[in-house]
Amino acid sequence: MDQTVLNRILARVEKPARYIGGEWNSIVKERADVRFALLFPDVYEIGMSHLGSRILYHILNEEDGVACERAFAPWPDLEQVLREEHVPLFSLETKRPLGEFDILGFSLLYEMCYTNILQMLDLSGVELLAKNRRESDPLVICGGPCVCNPAPIAPFMDAVLVGDGEEIVLDLVNAVRRAKAEGKSKTDLLRELAQIPGIEVPARKTPETKVVRRIVRDLDKTPFTGKPIVPYLNIVHDRAALEVMRGCTRGCRFCQAGYIYRPIRERKSGTVMELAREQIDCTGYDEVSLLSLSTGDYSEVHKLVPQIIREMEAGKVSVSLPSLRVDSELAGDLKVMQTVRKAGLTFAPEAGTQRLRDVINKNVTEEDILRASKDAFCAGWNGVKLYFMIGLPTETDEDILGIAVLARKISEQFYQLPKEQRGKGLRLNVSVSTFVPKPFTAFQWCGQVSPDEIRRRQELLRGAIKGVRGAELNCHYSLLSVLEAAFSRGDEKLADVLLRAYELGCRFDAWTEQFQPKAWAQAFADCGLSEQDYAQREYALDDPLPWDFVDMLVTKDYLKREYLRALSGETTPDCRERCNGCFGARYETDCRMQERAAGGGI
Repeated sequence: MDQTVLNRILARVEKPARYIGGEWNSIVKERADVRFALLFPDVYEIGMSHLGSRILYHILNEEDGVACERAFAPWPDLEQVLREEHVPLFSLETKRPLGEFDILGFSLLYEMCYTNILQMLDLSGVELLAKNRRESDPLVICGGPCVCNPAPIAPFMDAVLVGDGEEIVLDLVNAVRRAKAEGKSKTDLLRELAQIPGIEVPARKTPETKVVRRIVRDLDKTPFTGKPIVPYLNIVHDRAALEVMRGCTRGCRFCQAGYIYRPIRERKSGTVMELAREQIDCTGYDEVSLLSLSTGDYSEVHKLVPQIIREMEAGKVSVSLPSLRVDSELAGDLKVMQTVRKAGLTFAPEAGTQRLRDVINKNVTEEDILRASKDAFCAGWNGVKLYFMIGLPTETDEDILGIAVLARKISEQFYQLPKEQRGKGLRLNVSVSTFVPKPFTAFQWCGQVSPDEIRRRQELLRGAIKGVRGAELNCHYSLLSVLEAAFSRGDEKLADVLLRAYELGCRFDAWTEQFQPKAWAQAFADCGLSEQDYAQREYALDDPLPWDFVDMLVTKDYLKREYLRALSGETTPDCRERCNGCFGARYETDCRMQERAAGGGI
């Protein structure tokens, strides 16, 4: 793109730093056999915080002959300027129009970013529906947790990648490279891609199609981010991010990630330390975040946290653990962490009563929760966030009131401490979201509670939590939760709704100021469908499901058993205590691929 044109465009937008590129550690390759545009269907600040995209950016650019560049969904101000100026959406690294790339790869983390996919394709001059694309159009692909059920988005995709991106992306890139060198047609390329494990080609899907999730077998030896890009503006997670392990053994029945990232795989503490040094040295960050689904369960966490603190305290580098279990024995680590700077602490009881925690298999008690919060207060913390959900299967009013009871006990516990031992005042953030049933969980057959009932339950909680000293209640709910539930378990008919919603102006649906509920309602009505019918739909255990052709390794029979155990209030032990057979007959070959340092298990 001509620099004069770029300057004219960026002068008209609110945050030009989102689009200029050239950040520290970004990579530009002038020559390449395959050009891959790594696309994130949300703004720069969110996309640059996505660890998976950072990893793929490094892996692809490490490959000879492959150039990977980035693009993010343009905010409405830039979209308007691009249309007025007749300029296509471009990459950050070279300002190359996205339509000139060989591959457009979307990371799908949230269903309410789907309209942004259409926006980015449209602004790139690429046909929205795969069946209408020309031979010269880029190959449009996607991956990420949302492809557990690719049905609603499948008509817009040439290929869907299921599983760990590190394991599969180069297989796809090399297939494209060969096809280009041999002059193959896109039809021939898609036929070849359909033969690669972990790749679904929607145009070639048949009743016999089965796509099996690809997994990284040894996380410790898997490439990480290399030298991560340092953004020009503040991003959501503006720190050095280190993935210490992937997967979880706990088996919370609502948690899709807990099922679809099995088996658990860890990095050795020595490897994590090497990565920490590299990231701090090449970025200048002053905070290291240890990431996983439950960092407190990382087998070497008590060794790693003090080691990072000791080695990096001279540079005032702090450590944050954003995903703690309330029953993790972390009291000593908390005291060490606060010697540099106290980052936020978050615990997730999820439900207010033991009965409901048993239903969802949380496997923590009120005693665990109170002990964990007291440990934090005694270690010097006075700010704690608690995560709960409303609308869980079998939930009653007593369960909702239990959230307020638990918050009150935590508050009283804080103010019972001697003044010299606790902080100035308690900041207890009680965050309550709405349960959304997801594929490949024990609750995938359940419908969502109706909007009116959710609002009633929220008001019940608001009244009960008033007067709890230091507590602030944040209830997250809108019609977005209904749409998320509809698209998470919907079928291909929703592609028509998605296309119609985009035509009606829907963009950035996850942003409150951009969300257009009337347009979405019209889109469903125009397609003869109902969002609430989809969201509240309950499947029988033997019903065919839109995502049955995807094999995420955890078997459907196992999920059925977990659902029935939930209804009877039975808990299932942590996989480290015993194997629960979630992988079925594949257990020995797939599940025990990497024994945990602390006692084996998944």
